[in-house]
Amino acid sequence: MSSPIEIDPRLLEILVCPLTKETLEYDRAAQELISRGAKLAYPIRDGIPIMLPDEARQLD
Repeated sequence: MSSPIEIDPRLLEILVCPLTKETLEYDRAAQELISRGAKLAYPIRDGIPIMLPDEARQLD
């Protein structure tokens, strides 16, 4: 398994949840951006955040 791709910290500063507009938490190990307010985890594929609610994983 390859090592996780690093996301540019400047990108993380400007990305927000498309539903709640809140800042996101970066889960490096899972390669996801977490929106606590929306209870969604947006995937990062090949270093690209997929900011579509339909593509996000529901959090418990």
